[in-house]
Amino acid sequence: MEVKESECAVEDVISSMPDIVITHILDRLPVQDAVKTGILSKNWRFKWTMLSRLVFDEDFYLYLILKTNYESKFGRIISRLLLHLRGAITKFVLYIDERCYSALDDEDIASWFSFLSRKGVKDLTVTKTNGEPLNLPSHLFSCLELKHLKLFYCRLDPPVDFRGFPNLLSLESGLLHFESSKFGEFITQCPLLEILNMRYRRFFLDILNTRYQRHSLEEMGMDIISVGKVKLAEIANAANIKILSVSLCDTVPSTKFSSIFQLVGLLPKLHKLNLDFVRCKDKFTEVGAKKRFLTTHPCLKTLTLSTIDLCDGIMLSCALELIRNFPNVQTLEITATRDWVGILDDYPNDPTPAAATCSRDLDNDTMGLLQLQSAVFTQFKGSENEVYLIKYLLACSPFLKKLAVKLHFLLGPDEELIFARKLLKLHRASPIAEIKLS
Repeated sequence: MEVKESECAVEDVISSMPDIVITHILDRLPVQDAVKTGILSKNWRFKWTMLSRLVFDEDFYLYLILKTNYESKFGRIISRLLLHLRGAITKFVLYIDERCYSALDDEDIASWFSFLSRKGVKDLTVTKTNGEPLNLPSHLFSCLELKHLKLFYCRLDPPVDFRGFPNLLSLESGLLHFESSKFGEFITQCPLLEILNMRYRRFFLDILNTRYQRHSLEEMGMDIISVGKVKLAEIANAANIKILSVSLCDTVPSTKFSSIFQLVGLLPKLHKLNLDFVRCKDKFTEVGAKKRFLTTHPCLKTLTLSTIDLCDGIMLSCALELIRNFPNVQTLEITATRDWVGILDDYPNDPTPAAATCSRDLDNDTMGLLQLQSAVFTQFKGSENEVYLIKYLLACSPFLKKLAVKLHFLLGPDEELIFARKLLKLHRASPIAEIKLS
């Protein structure tokens, strides 16, 4: 009898939990598992209708294929589920593969976004992986409570009467199609925007490269020719930006190296900058890379340079000029190019660094003292240009605590040893600086 009373007590506790607690529990489960809680007891039969976070991601799609064979009912399942939900929707994630897209029509997607606009969605992610880019329905622009928006391989075409997202804090995009002038207008209409991430072109394509076994974009039917280009000057309209990530290959072809400094100078709150240099070797000239700038950008504390070909003298000069003109940066991360194979194959399969070198006319006095405290270098190959870069950082960083170098995975043990010996010989301005090679 005592056991039965204990069991009843436990059951009463579970059944009497506040709705907000139950919602938090359900929101942390995959959608399909949250719905299955309806079989736990009579009281739990419709608890799942209190879901506020809906994640129809790739895992959900794979579940439909592998577990239920309901791939063709993808749209119908989502539509029926949405009809049963009772409360506000705070987060919505939608992953659309071309196979499930074939089972949808524009009305399905439009009805979902209409539903979200009425439910006050605050966090929205939309991803399409192949075929034609997804035409975002006009109802998206009625989701005025949005705070976080992620769009991958979509077509952005705001209606003429769109007045912006007044609450939007972060925007991440990849392979976004838009008219050249539209993006600048769009950014301007998001007055609270603090985080702008436009370097997902590379990240997104890398995911596709892995997921689809290095099929070409043409084989996947993806259109990257029409991907929109943005002018750095347009980004400057978002004066509240604190974190900016941008692929320079996604900027208009006329971008000059000097425009990077001009942009940062127009973003007074910017404290973290991430620049991706993939396919940018022809964007900058040696003259532009050597131009001097007087602004020190005191707020910028973190600088990340991704996919930069340090074996190229001009690119090395660009990196040095960025570091020199941002002397208040405390954290520096540089990822060199590696042997990309597949959809963004800019480099040959031979990992041997090119023989290009950088002009050696920069010295400690020219560089000036830096506030650098931490530096992490990835995919380094032990080239002379890389040693040259590290030499100046060590010599000009009296507050440096850690410098970590992660070597290229194809670098042999003999080359690693030679590289390590070169680094040990370099002068360190900081008495506590440690170099870690891995």
